[in-house]
Amino acid sequence: MLTRKQHELLMFIHERIKESGVSPSFDEMKEALDLASKSGIHRLITALEERGFIRRLAHRARALEVVKLPQQATTASPPKGRGTFKPQVVEGGGAPASMNDGASSAPANDTRELPILGKIAAGTPIDAIQHERDRLPVPESMLGSGEHYVLEVQGDSMIEAGILDGDYVIIKKGDTATSGEIVVALVGEEATLKRLRKKGGSIALEAANPKYETRIFGPDQVEVQGKLVGLIRRYH
Repeated sequence: MLTRKQHELLMFIHERIKESGVSPSFDEMKEALDLASKSGIHRLITALEERGFIRRLAHRARALEVVKLPQQATTASPPKGRGTFKPQVVEGGGAPASMNDGASSAPANDTRELPILGKIAAGTPIDAIQHERDRLPVPESMLGSGEHYVLEVQGDSMIEAGILDGDYVIIKKGDTATSGEIVVALVGEEATLKRLRKKGGSIALEAANPKYETRIFGPDQVEVQGKLVGLIRRYH
């Protein structure tokens, strides 16, 4: 799975090559993505190259070739050192069918309608995610057995895990999780989406953004409400 900036850069390079036959300059890429320096572009290009989306052509100036574009359904790899969780991602161009005015809410044969229970962010009151506000068709291939529900992500606390503001996360209900999994955790009366780490007799809830500190709790202070199994992203 690509981050938002990686996806933006890949599509910018693709469109520029399609229009002119030449890949854009680093200055053009920096300006298009509104980055402060070229070093950020270098990092993005390296990440895209490592993931097999682009290739540098030897002995040619400004020589980048787009090898492939993101597929409709992909499997994301976790950041290094961040556990073994691999969520499935479905990327779409519009709102889910049940959320479009006048659209049919009948799911296709290979989908299952799941309840959307609200938005999840750091410190979301548990009352805010206990009541169904809509339904979302989700591919059966993302689910498997068990009971599932959907939450809309609000905020940037999990961006380095590839979970962006506005994404819909698919949660499998359950009260257990292994260390390194991303979970909906209940702390007191507040719910949050974080990576769970078991450290001795304590439980750490890690954000995937260096702006936010890891929070440490006693084992009796955290209740797992479910774990992340996939997400759906809309492009407007």
